[in-house]
Amino acid sequence: MSPTAVLALAIFGISMAGPLTRLSGAPAITVAAGRLGFSLIVVAIALVVTGSWRQLARLRRQDLGVAVGAGAMLAIHFWAWNASLNLTTVSASVVLVDMQPAIVGLLSILWLHERPTRRQWSGIAIAMAGAVVVVLPDLLREGAGHGGRALFGDGLAFLGAIAGATYFVAGRKLRATLDLWPYVAVVYSACFLVLVGAAHATHATLLPQPPRELAIFAALALGPMLLGHTGFNYALRYVPAYVVNLALLGEPVGATILAAVIPGIRELPNWGTVVGGALIIYGIARATRAARDVAVPD
Repeated sequence: MSPTAVLALAIFGISMAGPLTRLSGAPAITVAAGRLGFSLIVVAIALVVTGSWRQLARLRRQDLGVAVGAGAMLAIHFWAWNASLNLTTVSASVVLVDMQPAIVGLLSILWLHERPTRRQWSGIAIAMAGAVVVVLPDLLREGAGHGGRALFGDGLAFLGAIAGATYFVAGRKLRATLDLWPYVAVVYSACFLVLVGAAHATHATLLPQPPRELAIFAALALGPMLLGHTGFNYALRYVPAYVVNLALLGEPVGATILAAVIPGIRELPNWGTVVGGALIIYGIARATRAARDVAVPD
């Protein structure tokens, strides 16, 4: 399947993350560990069926360290972002965590020596300007003396963006030589262990969970994790990390639509989301057109 088609499916999958997480009543650490636990069951089956588990024995120590570090960054990303959803709006949280492309662009230059084009940078800048507009209502509420809850949630979402960007750049580096399932096996396993350790340290209950929560965890694994994150990891072998992250910016639009129509949420977008969302869509379109000029195997 072409990287473009996989990215489209990945955007659809990851757009489910915000609304599904909002429906859960479990702590952020528990939600993140639950989705990874279910995901690893599928990954283990894929390793056996494809026979790609043999690559794990040949993995260099340096590459193993990078993969484990990527998993730790993914764990921080999940914790910070999941926690932010309980403090700020779904749309503001998702937009802020998806400010990764600017960070990925800088890390790609410094670490991978892959430089975005001028048009791609302008598209990223426009989309990020839209993200600022989306969170503007939260900022105005803070100025009106409504406390620091929403603003703190916005800060956690941005921390998730930094950790997520590091995870994607590491993936771009390793996927050049490592097949998909061995790569995600190491990264997801490291992420899962970090989250379990954090849950133990904070006395968060992992098991048992009610059937409703287990169903949400399974849905998060199948949609946002396996279709979403694993789809992005597939594309990282064929396109630069900042191009993958440009596609990731499509998540706020899908997440906002889902948050508005799901009965358990019914979170209608405010003026900031509508205006900022329009800027984000334009920025994505501009940057994506520039990305088509990059030689990418299809």
